[in-house]
Amino acid sequence: MFVLYETPAGYAIFKLLDEKKLEQVDNLYLEFETPERANKLLKLKHFEKFNDTTEALAAATAAVEGKVSKPLKKTLKKLLVDDVQASLLVADAKLGTAIKDKLAVQCVYNTGVQELMRCIRQQADSLLGGLPKREMTAMALGLAHSLSRYKLKFSPDKIDTMIVQAQCLLDDLDKELNNYMMRAREWYGWHFPELGKLITDNIAFVKTIKLVGTRDNMATSDLSDILPEDVEQQVKEAAEISMGTEISEEDVLNIQCLCDEIISINDYRTHLYDYLKARMMAMAPNLTVLVGDTVGARLIAHAGSLINLAKHPSSTVQILGAEKALFRALKTKKDTPKYGLIYHAQLVGQASQKNKGKMSRSLAAKASLATRVDAFGEEATFELGATHKVKLESRLRLLEEGNLRKLSGTGKAKAKFEKYQAKSEVFTYQPEADNTLHVKKRKHSEVETPVKQEQQAEEEPATAADETESKTEKKKKKKKKQKDEEAPETAAEPSAEADEATPAKKKKKSKHQE
Repeated sequence: MFVLYETPAGYAIFKLLDEKKLEQVDNLYLEFETPERANKLLKLKHFEKFNDTTEALAAATAAVEGKVSKPLKKTLKKLLVDDVQASLLVADAKLGTAIKDKLAVQCVYNTGVQELMRCIRQQADSLLGGLPKREMTAMALGLAHSLSRYKLKFSPDKIDTMIVQAQCLLDDLDKELNNYMMRAREWYGWHFPELGKLITDNIAFVKTIKLVGTRDNMATSDLSDILPEDVEQQVKEAAEISMGTEISEEDVLNIQCLCDEIISINDYRTHLYDYLKARMMAMAPNLTVLVGDTVGARLIAHAGSLINLAKHPSSTVQILGAEKALFRALKTKKDTPKYGLIYHAQLVGQASQKNKGKMSRSLAAKASLATRVDAFGEEATFELGATHKVKLESRLRLLEEGNLRKLSGTGKAKAKFEKYQAKSEVFTYQPEADNTLHVKKRKHSEVETPVKQEQQAEEEPATAADETESKTEKKKKKKKKQKDEEAPETAAEPSAEADEATPAKKKKKSKHQE
């Protein structure tokens, strides 16, 4: 069993004399307490020394990437190919897999091997007898510097550092320009306060002060290159009746020096913005087309790099920059924010207030896809971003119009949508469907089938017969009622006649008795 040990000076291959010691991982360090005991367990079989720093750098880079370098491949072929049953102990699992694929040598990597490598590193000076410690330290330092320089030069994360720095500098320049302009307006406002209201553009205001100086020179100055004709006339009229105080020439010189600084900073800002725009189109063309160069650069700067931004999901990209509001909402159990830095994108700004959340979610999803294409794609084109932008603009149009048509053009989705719609030429909204109260059923259309017409024709004579029968029954009932009322009246009349007859008979009897 052989052991592969990597050093800054070269590759060392040891032969493990007692394989059983490797099973006792906890007590393995006891075998390396002294150089004599270490030499009893391990024997140096071969040492492949690097010729120069370039070869050492290539070997170290290959080891980091899990590949087999040429010197290591030659050495292992000489020592291990003849011995079929030999196994190799390695300190890196990726390197062991590469050696096994290239040379068909069984490689071992476990906790026991890690402990053995740690012990070899402790007694490396005694095991590698031909190399002094000072030379080994110098080789390690030189290789570390070369490897760091190589990583910094070829790291893909370092390319977008220019974008991050340029965007941060742009934000700083904007803050400084605002501070300087506020100071210039306030300073010159003591002398000519009306000028600040007449000229709203900051650069035009500064150029006017630099050209004119005091307001007494306003009437004789030509401002046609800076201001429009109507504004120039208003400025000259206001200068004659201004209520400002008088200032000395020294004050005017200091104000004009400040104006020079503002103009120079503005010119540099314009140049820096053009540089940032060019770098964004070169680094992330699809993201730039979707959200714009400024918003895209801010997203990259906030994430740290383009690759870090590509690793974020679309939900994170949507609220990137609103972390404080997010955690405040989670803490107080309120609604989370719908957008962060992506709020300043053109598509979100064009949407109405109720549709900004939907547009920010859709834009974040497409921006996440575009970022991954820019970060990991081979060709730097903006076709994907342009197609997604067209789709987002059509979606924004639909949201603003209020239509509910499907965006996907598949027939299945279209059939599913038309399932709940009336098949008529004109689609109208039916507000009765929104009512939750119990209402009468809606009437069917006037066009009816012949079967329904026959049913209605059969029902009509039946209803007519029922009505006639009900009328005859009502007449019979009325006659019965009249007979019942007449019967008691007739019975009452003979009884009254009988009563009248009886007293007459009594009178006759009384007369006969007399």
